[in-house]
Amino acid sequence: MEEICAKFVSQKISKTRWRPLPPGSLQTAETFATGSWDNEENYVSLWSIGDFGNLDSDGGFEGDHQLLCDIKHHGDVMDLQFFDQERIVAASSTGCVTVFLHHPNNQTLSVNQQWTAAHYHTGPGSPSYSSAPCTGIVCDNPEIVTVGEDGRINLFRVDHKDAVRTIDNADSSTLHAVTFLRTPEILTVNSIGQLKIWDFRQQGNEPSQILSLTGDRVPLHCVDRHPNQQHIVATGGQDGMLSIWDVRQGTMPVSLLKAHEAEMWEVHFHPSNPDHLFTCSEDGSLWHWDVSTDVPEKSSLFHQGFLFLRVCLWF
Repeated sequence: MEEICAKFVSQKISKTRWRPLPPGSLQTAETFATGSWDNEENYVSLWSIGDFGNLDSDGGFEGDHQLLCDIKHHGDVMDLQFFDQERIVAASSTGCVTVFLHHPNNQTLSVNQQWTAAHYHTGPGSPSYSSAPCTGIVCDNPEIVTVGEDGRINLFRVDHKDAVRTIDNADSSTLHAVTFLRTPEILTVNSIGQLKIWDFRQQGNEPSQILSLTGDRVPLHCVDRHPNQQHIVATGGQDGMLSIWDVRQGTMPVSLLKAHEAEMWEVHFHPSNPDHLFTCSEDGSLWHWDVSTDVPEKSSLFHQGFLFLRVCLWF
């Protein structure tokens, strides 16, 4: 196993994302973003790994993670995605969705766009409402889709003040995560074990397809789409199982694998080598899966040394 460099920070980290590289770039990603949770003050931060691998005069890594800049974030960071190389979208436990802009010349972050009440619970019998956590976001420039504990789906465009489309009662349960299938279609997962496909070309508020394990209502926490085969998605949930779905073939997963001993918080296909899949869990493990074999194999990258709380580095 290659050398692992760990850095202790004074925050509880909820999300970690690599900054995307320009198309066709042969470089290795060196910058990543983090979001924090359950702190007196939460932050969205940008970090650099620098010249990782070289030793300094004290015998430490020169590439020890260096904080480039950070900005205060109201509420827990529930999800975090790069919109492009300079903008980061953060989902908040307050129901707010914020686009942060990185200024590399002076290494600062600023608010570029914000939707303060993207998700909320309507008060019974009154127009008043209380905030609901925004639980998941997915970006496909110029569009941003958000889902929340309120069962609402929002379609935003980064240069628009208001939502382009909102499905108010998309789900009676909590929506935990969302991904694009094709540009007009998204797929959501919820707290009763369902996958739902939504087509924004349709004017109604009903999903075009629902998938689930028969009789199984285990909450699903995460989903990712295969980068080259848009009909293939992977999901993980409360039981730690890894499920692979072909949305063209019925309503059941094509593969169901025992993965973790506790909740699976994140699943990601490698974007340029999608035969490799990564999952992380509440049980403290991060697994690397090789799905090119007849029987998918997994190898542990980290195990029992770290507690992964909705965190996954993806490449």
